[in-house]
Amino acid sequence: MSDASDIRPATDDVSPDALAAEAAEVIARLSGIPQHDIALTLGSGWGKAAESMGEVVSEIAAEQVPGFRSSQVVGHGGKLTSIRLSDGRHALVIGARTHFYEGHGVRAVVHGVRTAAATGAKIMVLTNGAGGVNPAFAPGRPVLISDHINLTAASPIEGANFVDLTDLYSRELRELARSVDDSLHEGVYVQFTGPHYETPAEVRYAGIIGGDIVGMSTALEAIAARQVGMQVLGFSLITNAAAGISATPLSHEEVIQTGREAEPRLAALLAELVPLLP
Repeated sequence: MSDASDIRPATDDVSPDALAAEAAEVIARLSGIPQHDIALTLGSGWGKAAESMGEVVSEIAAEQVPGFRSSQVVGHGGKLTSIRLSDGRHALVIGARTHFYEGHGVRAVVHGVRTAAATGAKIMVLTNGAGGVNPAFAPGRPVLISDHINLTAASPIEGANFVDLTDLYSRELRELARSVDDSLHEGVYVQFTGPHYETPAEVRYAGIIGGDIVGMSTALEAIAARQVGMQVLGFSLITNAAAGISATPLSHEEVIQTGREAEPRLAALLAELVPLLP
């Protein structure tokens, strides 16, 4: 366990790369794992999947690692977990996602991704719970993210760094996921700022501009992952039909309940898929 000197939120007077490197050093020291090969951020409904991927060798409270905070969202964990896969590689599971709507700034939102890269991870698996715009996407089913539309009016990239986002959500990794589950649909994810749910008009707009899924995370993290050279695989668990499509009012309780019911399927999917990732 670390002392209070290890606890530091992301601040503007420390560069993002330096803070990520410091966080990675603390993770290596507290976990006893010098390098992680794959990283996963597990959103609503996905948390229990971590236990099925391999042997849990370390769990670290988020507050012990520089730049991380405990999760403020019901249904999200607050730990960084190291898992030994069957082939001896290690996966870092980030259960302490910071959302854009929490008001800590974009650096904090993508700190987990930058830290994962600093630990050595080359693949970033981003998951979330989201609303279905495409009527073919039934609640309780995972959907592959093929692309995204970022409606936050923000970017994690600072300065004149022009990063190509073509094939941001790796086609190769999506094909690998479909080799595990050939029933997986794929669609375009639209990130709104939240924390309010989208209005029916906004949902219609998302569909008109090419969106299939709406949510409040993931897009900014994916951009940051591309900037640091990681391959990205994205999944949305459809927790509800989006506003104007759903016949009932939206609620976070519905999101949590759908996630609980989907846990066995999600766990089985990641347990089989993650060890296959290159």
